[in-house]
Amino acid sequence: MGNRLEDIIADKERIISENIEDKYLTDSLGRIKGKASYVIFPHTTEEVSEVLKYAYENEIPVTPRGAGTNLTGSTVPEQGGIILDLSKMNRILEIDYETLTATVEPGVVLQDFQKEVESKGLFYPPDPGEKKATLGGNISTNAGGMRAVKYGVTRDYVRGLEVVLSDGKVVTLGSKNVKDSSGLSLKNLIIGSEGTLGIITKCILKLIPKPEQSVSVIIPYANLEDGIGSVIEIIHGNTGPTAIEFVEREVAKLGEDYLHIYFPFPEAKAYLLLTFDGSEETIRENVEKTKRIVLDNKAIGFRQLSSEEAADIWKVRGALVTSIEAVSEQEPVDVVVPIHKSSEFIQFVHDQEKKTGMKLIGFGHAGDGNVHISVVRGDLPAEDWIRLRDLNMSAIYDKATELGGLTSGEHGLGLTKKKYFLKNTDENTIQMMEMIKDSLDKKHILNDKKSYIR
Repeated sequence: MGNRLEDIIADKERIISENIEDKYLTDSLGRIKGKASYVIFPHTTEEVSEVLKYAYENEIPVTPRGAGTNLTGSTVPEQGGIILDLSKMNRILEIDYETLTATVEPGVVLQDFQKEVESKGLFYPPDPGEKKATLGGNISTNAGGMRAVKYGVTRDYVRGLEVVLSDGKVVTLGSKNVKDSSGLSLKNLIIGSEGTLGIITKCILKLIPKPEQSVSVIIPYANLEDGIGSVIEIIHGNTGPTAIEFVEREVAKLGEDYLHIYFPFPEAKAYLLLTFDGSEETIRENVEKTKRIVLDNKAIGFRQLSSEEAADIWKVRGALVTSIEAVSEQEPVDVVVPIHKSSEFIQFVHDQEKKTGMKLIGFGHAGDGNVHISVVRGDLPAEDWIRLRDLNMSAIYDKATELGGLTSGEHGLGLTKKKYFLKNTDENTIQMMEMIKDSLDKKHILNDKKSYIR
């Protein structure tokens, strides 16, 4: 295998075959570790194609990887073989003002891309919490983030993809065009497929004009149920928030301790964080309207944040998973339920916490029903931790399904959430997904046994 791969990748420093670092063998949490014979860093679509041709011919497993920030084991090379690290394919190839699109390689980091397009007066709305993720990774999990309530998720901004299939064939799916009713939407099969159907090598992304301004507010509540309960009123009030996030005081405190940045209203038990963008006049009207709504719906305060305060508060929100992980092992849960069922779901989680005695901390995207629960180990011994963790996670996913929700809103399924998806998904649906996998990757070399693949 070595000689053939070295023919494809001429630079020896772009092939690692000995002393492979653990960071390439795991995910962001680092608790599941795989194995691999090679880590390969391609620079071009042609190199990706040649590597996959060789892997396909020799039935060698391939695990695609970007920045490795995923939380579900999607980048763990459980089957061994080749890790295909796309982080060096990191060029912004074109920003097209006429079609309001950008063409990029998959290794471009989200925060770098957003900074670049905003410097040119444009805007890329998808905004997941992990800003150092790559765009290829965002597309592979259909990442959502905080601005989804107004702008939608990653899928809504992917116009086209260049994809290398498992046997090395290169296909172009979609285009710069706004509309497309030309056959099946194969592009949308790739989005959210977690590297199981093909390797993304180019992305055509939709851009929009940059909003004139952005303003954030923080709203404290005596309990989380009151905060969640007011979200529907905010949405029905047509105030147009860009983001509606909820954070329980307990997890906010962890973020404060981690970053030494502090929330106003420390007496609150929960908060809503909202952002508004647009013209100055539109923002002012929507902020005032929202203030009236929430103060009529059990808010115990309301504060518009300065630019500096907003940057700090959103920094804490973005670091919540990391701040919890800093004090205890935890298992992140990423479910989505209908918005009007969010309060009922959160109450179930609180009841489950009391019932089992395990700390269950909640935060997430209140505006679209995407709830993040951290199942926290604390000082539990290993045997009790595994038992109670699995019991609580199973109960949480079952309840989400009962309420009409889904296993994952934005993190994907990978290895760790796969069993909950398989348990709570119709058999016919799973079989359809497996048929697509079998069709596009007959030898199952791409990220096999992950996500939906049994």
